[in-house]
Amino acid sequence: MTTIYDFSATDIEGRDVPLDRFQGKVLLVVNVASQCGFTPQYAGLEALYRAYRERGLEILGFPCDQFGHQEPGSNESIRDFCKLNYDVTFPMFAKIDVNGDGAHPLYRWLKSTKPGLLGTGAIKWNFTKFLVDRAGAPIARYAPTDKPESIGPDVEAALGSGPA
Repeated sequence: MTTIYDFSATDIEGRDVPLDRFQGKVLLVVNVASQCGFTPQYAGLEALYRAYRERGLEILGFPCDQFGHQEPGSNESIRDFCKLNYDVTFPMFAKIDVNGDGAHPLYRWLKSTKPGLLGTGAIKWNFTKFLVDRAGAPIARYAPTDKPESIGPDVEAALGSGPA
């Protein structure tokens, strides 16, 4: 069986990160953008991260420029924007594609395990979120309109009383 720990991704600093480094954590994987109507969700994501990281939550941000050219910058400018405007401290990764032939393997897998409405696999917009349990299996998919604070109860349930 495939889990999220079978993948790796390049972080925003250009380093390869095997995702098994997050083994035993609850993960919220989000495709993000800095010029999107949902960009203020960075604040909610950071608040969620600060509220639950000690209990084992990691948020993984994946910038994507496939929706309305809303993430046109370089990895460096994205990193600086996130730090300056939202004081983002959760792990950020290099810009990727989430749809199409060039979609990152992680996103191909996430979409196949948790398709969207009516079984469509495609990511419809920035700030689509996937909640992954401590065993590395996706347990929920959230639309861009689902604000981070609204999924707090699901994060809390996924964290349970397990080890951090």
